[in-house]
This record gives sequence, structure tokens and C-alpha cells, in this order.
Amino acid sequence: MYRIRNGELEVLLVHLGGPFWARKDAGAWFVPKGGVEEGEQELAAARREFQEETGMESHEPFLELGSVYHKSGKRVVTWAFRGDGDPGKLRSNTFLLEWPPKSGKFKEFPEIDRADFFTVDAAAKKMHAAELELLRRLEKIVATK
Repeated sequence: MYRIRNGELEVLLVHLGGPFWARKDAGAWFVPKGGVEEGEQELAAARREFQEETGMESHEPFLELGSVYHKSGKRVVTWAFRGDGDPGKLRSNTFLLEWPPKSGKFKEFPEIDRADFFTVDAAAKKMHAAELELLRRLEKIVATK
């Protein structure tokens, strides 16, 4: 999701939940994303995951931003849409994790613990490096509109 505020492009990024990411900030913000289920179209998966991770709805028109790869080999295919919402009202799905490790105890964590809109400059400092190219692509597309 992106918006224009005071003539400046802002993008919605999410911070992953759980103990691994809890104390990380720079490089720990991502575009909302998730897996594609069998038989599901990529755009449909992106829309579903956006709703599951943020509690907000996406809508047309969508701007195709292409894909990038994380070091792990994970391929991230993305679209953007212009919209607005209150990141403070984030409603994310959750996951179970054995915590502390090897304790036999499982704790539930939100998949996303925070979301916020960032200017392009601020987003570039917060975003995971593998996804920074997506921001650059969005900047170019929005600049031509």
C-alpha cells in the first residue's frame, strides 16, 4: 500500500513479530507477504496475505512491481495499490513457536507486530535490503503517473 502525503510518496511496511525480530529495527521491515497456496493465483495470494497480516483490504488498480529474491532463495512477487489506513489498528494472524527454544513450551506470536507508513528515505533505511528494489520500482511508476 502506498499513499501521497504532502506531495511525498509514503509506503506501508510491516515489522515481523516473534522473538527473533523483537529488538531489530533497521533492515527488519518488509512489504506484507506470504505463501501462495496450491492452485492460487499470485495476485490473489498477495491480496489474501495483505489482509491476513494487516487486517486491511487491498483494492484495484494494482501496480505490478515484479519480483525480488531474498538470500534464502525466497522469491517475493509484489503489487502495489494506492490506499490509506491506520497502521495502529493492525490485526495480524499469529503463529506458534517453541519459546524459549527446547523448552517444550509453545507461545503464540503475531506474524506482524507493527506496521507504519514511511517516506521513501525513511523506508530505505528500515527495509530489508532484498526488498529495497521494490521501493525503487514503485518510485519510478508513481513518478510517471
